[in-house]
Amino acid sequence: MGGAGLAKRLGTFLSGLIECGIFCGVIFGWASLVFVLKELGYFEDLCQATPEPSANRTLTDCGLQDEQFSLVFTIGSFMNNFMTFPMGFIFDRFGTTVARLIAISLYTGGALLVAFSTPALALLLFPAMSMLSVGGILLILTNMQVGNLFGRHRSIIITLYNGAFDSSSATFLIIKVLYERGLTLRTMFLFMAACSAWHLLRTFFLLPRSRIPYPLPPGYDYGARCPGRSRSYRTHEEERATGETGTAEPRAPGGAPPFWACVRSALFAWHVLWLSAMQLRHYLFIGTLNPLLDHLARGDQRLVSTYTNAFAFTQLCGVLCAPWNGLILDRHKRGKGPRPEGALAALADLQASVLSLTVTVVQCVLFSVCAAVPVLPVQFATFVLQVVSRSFLYGGNAAFLAIAFPPQHFGKLYGLAMALSALVALLQYPCLALVRGPLRQDPFYVNVAMVAVVLVAFVSPVVVARECRRRAKELEAAGTPLAEPPAPH
Repeated sequence: MGGAGLAKRLGTFLSGLIECGIFCGVIFGWASLVFVLKELGYFEDLCQATPEPSANRTLTDCGLQDEQFSLVFTIGSFMNNFMTFPMGFIFDRFGTTVARLIAISLYTGGALLVAFSTPALALLLFPAMSMLSVGGILLILTNMQVGNLFGRHRSIIITLYNGAFDSSSATFLIIKVLYERGLTLRTMFLFMAACSAWHLLRTFFLLPRSRIPYPLPPGYDYGARCPGRSRSYRTHEEERATGETGTAEPRAPGGAPPFWACVRSALFAWHVLWLSAMQLRHYLFIGTLNPLLDHLARGDQRLVSTYTNAFAFTQLCGVLCAPWNGLILDRHKRGKGPRPEGALAALADLQASVLSLTVTVVQCVLFSVCAAVPVLPVQFATFVLQVVSRSFLYGGNAAFLAIAFPPQHFGKLYGLAMALSALVALLQYPCLALVRGPLRQDPFYVNVAMVAVVLVAFVSPVVVARECRRRAKELEAAGTPLAEPPAPH
């Protein structure tokens, strides 16, 4: 029996791209939604009137309101990463269908909470954003395996999906624009909740019950089948695993390093630091964008709206920027020459990741330098560098973990990396308190400090390069390619 045809694989890929590009990373468009929530009066009771005797007028200080909105984003973005670890275990243990049903339930619940929230029930934003975040990250986690269907283009697909994840932050921009055209917040979030039907259709018809294996076995198929064509819903991989072990959990290839050996490796530890340093820089920028623009625009709400829209529009370009990183990672697979196999192929993939990791850090340093310049027009350049840097960051993170470690540990390692980086990302809130307190609304010193933090990420590509040399020496000593890549150290 033939496997999944090109049309089915393309349908899976394109529908996944739409799913990631609209739903998965909406919380990162928080600045656009905050603009709407402020218009509706959420947390407005935290604003305080302060008299200004010299001008004989009263000013409104909404610093506490901004701080509350920043706290919603901080907790939501933390949950976005931290809960990826247990969800990664669920994905690796129970497979795609169970993981996606949990994701869809969380996402639908979060959308409904926002839909039925009011200024009097503004605290519903806390669980709502957390549920949207966790649901979204779990959806993209189940989608990244689609890259396994396309072999030599695997890294490009993974980075493209992560770019679409970045672009989905523009969903809140669309909500902002439609709100200004007269649609209510409740109507738009009820529509988002109703889109769960789309996610369910993909779950049962265009994705496997377990996981998509890599490399792809001959005749591999997945998804629900017509009764006349197949006696069951199971895929090739699920039938093999069930027949051998009695469960739907695929076996680990012999000789592959165990999960905890991967976790304790220097490769993983420095990669987590690489991810954490740059993610903190991005989260701090997004979480403080609205008050930053308000400060630089001196309270001119038209200017704030213009720059907020500009930032959200640049997020749409994430899906265009991310594949560039995939091209860097897959550059050694192009051409007509013979491609290496086995451990040599794994080594070539790892060597290609060194340039990707380095370029990502350089981009984040440039973004951090621009973000530290307290001049409003410069923020246009900051927006562009931010979206390019972030698309490289998340796409490169997922692709690197898929390259450097055994595929059966991908969900757990991806989740653990995101969870650990989430703990570091919590530092954004004390940084914000520092700016609003002792630094008197001047973020310059915090921004300079963040440049120094990002520079630490350069250690990761150095460690990977050393690991490549170690593996190359092992292969040379062995004389022939090993069946499995050497365990990370």
